[in-house]
Amino acid sequence: MPAIRGVPHPFPYQGSKRQLATQILSLIPEGTSRIHEPFLGSGAISIASAYTGKAEFFFLSDSHTPLARLWRAIIHRPHKLSDGYESLWQEQLGSEREFYDKVRARFNTSHEPECFLYLLARCVKAAIRYNGKGEFNNSPDNRRLGMNPDTMRANIRNTSELFRGRCEISSRDYRQTLDSIEQGDVVYLDPPYQGVCNTRDHRYHSGILFDEFVEYLQELNNRRALFIVSYDGRTGERSHGRELPRHLQATRLEVPVGRSSQSTLLGRSELTVESLYVSHDLEALALALDTRLRAEDESLFSASI
Repeated sequence: MPAIRGVPHPFPYQGSKRQLATQILSLIPEGTSRIHEPFLGSGAISIASAYTGKAEFFFLSDSHTPLARLWRAIIHRPHKLSDGYESLWQEQLGSEREFYDKVRARFNTSHEPECFLYLLARCVKAAIRYNGKGEFNNSPDNRRLGMNPDTMRANIRNTSELFRGRCEISSRDYRQTLDSIEQGDVVYLDPPYQGVCNTRDHRYHSGILFDEFVEYLQELNNRRALFIVSYDGRTGERSHGRELPRHLQATRLEVPVGRSSQSTLLGRSELTVESLYVSHDLEALALALDTRLRAEDESLFSASI
């Protein structure tokens, strides 16, 4: 299934679903008015949806306040954010490692969007990591300088144009987003992997509890909202988390994301697949996607729960 070309992406982000955007967008019905993304991250699915005209309005939310603040800057202050990033990018030249540490320390005090954008562009695996004190502590990838300022400016400008006047941005717990969800809305959820949803694990700023997440999805069913959930998956025969329960009446699809690099290092050739759970009212679209996936690779399969 070919990727969507020309979609802007203002910053790199570990776990981004850019790779799966084509498949996920095929599950969104034509004529959808509103899309919600409560675990916003890099906003890959909302960006692709806006770019392809899948919806008219977007509710963008992430409980991580600096990330929501960065998104507000992207949409409402694109030129100022781009100028700030370019200034940092130019200033680093010749002392990249030491300068990264200075920006990281500055961000941990100020949470300025420009600093956060620079850190995301340069840190290892584009991953948000925090220490026990709540300080961003990921190291720089010393092999790269971060996205070129001209490319960054174009991505920010184009993303801003897609969403300006067509979105609401908030920083709140995903469960609080129920207030704005109505019948017929599409909710795309990409929560942290279950393996990192432990409050003692500071790789992410917060996790979620499985049972609370299931209750949230049941409430979406009660409201006749439509949901699509990216939730763990497997590598080879090894599952990365608990499956969502049958009473949600969701259809589970397995979508390939490529060969596992870790398995390759260990001398194994294993396929990593992402689980997608699709609410009952989207079953016809889920089955159509399943048929296309089977046609592309008959060794892949999906199961309904």
